[in-house]
Amino acid sequence: TMCDVDTRLFAGLAKSIFSDKGRKVPKTEHDMRRVFEDKDIDAVSVATPNHWHSLAGIWACQAGKHVYVEKPCSHNVWEGRQLVEAARKHNRIVQHGTQSRTAPAIREGMQKIREGLIGEVYMAKGMCYKWRDTIGKKPDAPVPEGVHYDIWLGPAPERPFSENRFHYNWHWHWDYGNGDMGNQGVHQMDLARWGLGVGLPAKVSSMGAHFMFDDDQETPNTLISTFFYPEDGPKGKMLVFETRHWMTNHETRLNESELNDCGNLFLGSEGYMVMDGGGYKTFLGKNREPGPSGDEPGDHFANFIAALRSGKREDLNAEVEEGHLSSALCHLGNISYRLGRSLEFDPKTERFIGDAEADAMLSRNYRAPFVVPSVV
Repeated sequence: TMCDVDTRLFAGLAKSIFSDKGRKVPKTEHDMRRVFEDKDIDAVSVATPNHWHSLAGIWACQAGKHVYVEKPCSHNVWEGRQLVEAARKHNRIVQHGTQSRTAPAIREGMQKIREGLIGEVYMAKGMCYKWRDTIGKKPDAPVPEGVHYDIWLGPAPERPFSENRFHYNWHWHWDYGNGDMGNQGVHQMDLARWGLGVGLPAKVSSMGAHFMFDDDQETPNTLISTFFYPEDGPKGKMLVFETRHWMTNHETRLNESELNDCGNLFLGSEGYMVMDGGGYKTFLGKNREPGPSGDEPGDHFANFIAALRSGKREDLNAEVEEGHLSSALCHLGNISYRLGRSLEFDPKTERFIGDAEADAMLSRNYRAPFVVPSVV
């Protein structure tokens, strides 16, 4: 079954993905709740806007479905934890869409870090330098025929329709998206956290802005977030994420392609490693001599299917709890940016320390009936 609130898309998708390739055209539905009620469906893939990810995943788990949920698996920290709890309570296999975790070369690179190839790793940096042009300004408008806008809004506050808050550009509005931190950056944050071997931080500090453009975008297009882990490593560990939206150099330089605009850098006492979604390179010693490298992507969805067949969530390469932690890291960075100050955080309780204003941003007010339940 193919489900989308924009039914205008069905004809084109049915042709390009199914009939043109000799595949049977599936049933269509505009309300995911009907899909979850279908006893013939065993698993669902959730690729909605971010503000729907956790609720859709929870509803699916409650209905007995296994879930592949796109990144980030949450729009805020609290609902991400609720999704993890739903997966556990209903014993569902839930894969997070951070597909680099399935790439053989990335897994090899992470093993090299664990083996000490670059020494004691004290800092990891994630970088997103995708060219993001202005989205301009567009007025509110009538809901297009064929769009089920109330369902699209879901948990978000009621407001008029606008093309600038709809397909893709919803990423740049806080009610639905999480900026490039939660769009592209969650991939690099996930790899950085994995390489450092850390969970959630004790301190977070972000600074950035929406530079150059006078448009409808709410989220920053230039951002630096730093996260500190004082209890990890001999002297703590540091994670940094940076977004640049316009003309810039490409720091990771895994290859010479100018399309290589996202990546990671791991700094160690004996060398450093650069990494993108499908490969890694190492440079060792004071002279930065080239060391081991690899370049091989993987099939993340195939890993999900394999775990469904084995019935073991341990077979997943990006199980939902890992997804929750990486998504939460993005949310913490955004909260610091929006409040304009550094924050202290308790990773065990997933709450800020002595900051009610920041704590309030760990969740949201949900619009009924699209409410993430407190008991999943």
